[in-house]
Amino acid sequence: MTDEIKSGDAAEAGREHIWLPYTQMNTAASPLRAVRTEGCVIELADGRRLIDGVASWWTACHGYNHPDIRAAVERQLAAMPHVMFGGLVHEPALALASRLAAMLPGDLERVFFTDSGSVAVEVAMKMAIQYRLNRGELGRTKLLAFRGGYHGDTLAAMSVCDPEEGMHALFAGALPQQVMADLPTTPERAAALDALLARHAPELAAIIVEPLVQGAGGMRFHDVATLRTLRDLADRHGLLLILDEIFTGFGRTGTMFACEQAGIVPDIVTLSKALTGGTMALAATVARRHVFEAFLSDDPAKALMHGPTFMANPLACAAANASLDLFAREPRLAQVARIEAQLREELEPCRGRPGIADVRVMGAIGVVQLDPAPNLDRLKAALVAEGVWVRPFRDVLYLTPALTIGAEDLGRLTGALRRVIERNAL
Repeated sequence: MTDEIKSGDAAEAGREHIWLPYTQMNTAASPLRAVRTEGCVIELADGRRLIDGVASWWTACHGYNHPDIRAAVERQLAAMPHVMFGGLVHEPALALASRLAAMLPGDLERVFFTDSGSVAVEVAMKMAIQYRLNRGELGRTKLLAFRGGYHGDTLAAMSVCDPEEGMHALFAGALPQQVMADLPTTPERAAALDALLARHAPELAAIIVEPLVQGAGGMRFHDVATLRTLRDLADRHGLLLILDEIFTGFGRTGTMFACEQAGIVPDIVTLSKALTGGTMALAATVARRHVFEAFLSDDPAKALMHGPTFMANPLACAAANASLDLFAREPRLAQVARIEAQLREELEPCRGRPGIADVRVMGAIGVVQLDPAPNLDRLKAALVAEGVWVRPFRDVLYLTPALTIGAEDLGRLTGALRRVIERNAL
């Protein structure tokens, strides 16, 4: 028996032991087994090749297996795969922190590395609350968040997600209580938020929002004026503004970071997803100078007491540096503009068809809003039958492909969406 057959047998046996995310394991169909990736293609164990329309939850911005990122990780693996970041530092993390500080707007200059987006949000929340405590502003321990938002699946992050439409309603009684509001997308909503902040400012540490796109909460878009309003209101009420750019960062909305389009500087920003080009787990919480300075003291208790074991992993930092090299050397934002134009043209025919509530595009994000919500299992199967990997959720059928995807492969994705809609495979 060959090693390959043995490996296949072990994989099949492993199905009895895995616990999949967002999946009712009692009723779910058996998951597909991926064996290799290249560019925008996922190859399955049975030989099928699927065009990936979601870049593995928006991470593989340069496509899979980019040789430059792979080579950087291999070099780092030979030198030092990991070392604790407590009392020790290393060149990949130092270089990455410096580069992120130079790329981000304003004085966002202090980088705290973690290993997932949810933890980056937890750290941002913790920073904001301890910022108040270190300044002697007791009682300011809550955050203001927005309906339709999503910031992760860990407990504190869950508390600033949409409390009703999201996936975390079951835990309502166990989560910290935050202040929820509607995004100030109209003058009336802005006035209502201003009044709400006036009432709650003494208990609030910060505002947290996903800039331009509320991602996993429903792929809802808002404009730059909304972000400017939030910056103005945060300043008016003495609040920190946290921008969660885990989904929107690294070119997804058409600029390197979504906040650039509004011309604002958040007090804290969270980054992950495409940070390493979809290669390694890494995240960062980046703070402005005045936030960092609130933690400087002769009192050890005023330090930020947080330290993930694998924070600033050298392999992940090497991958991120290689990814930033690609953004600097190759025309990623021009590619996003091309993707946006093609998505607009090729998804627009879906508008007005039965079961379609809306079609919207921003950067390398294409969304077809469904009404009513579809049978997701049937829809996913229909998409796989079309030769594409797309993961709709609730009432949202969306594309977030690699920024390097070619026009032909993108056309296969949009064509697959149109065909399943035309056949009413919803």
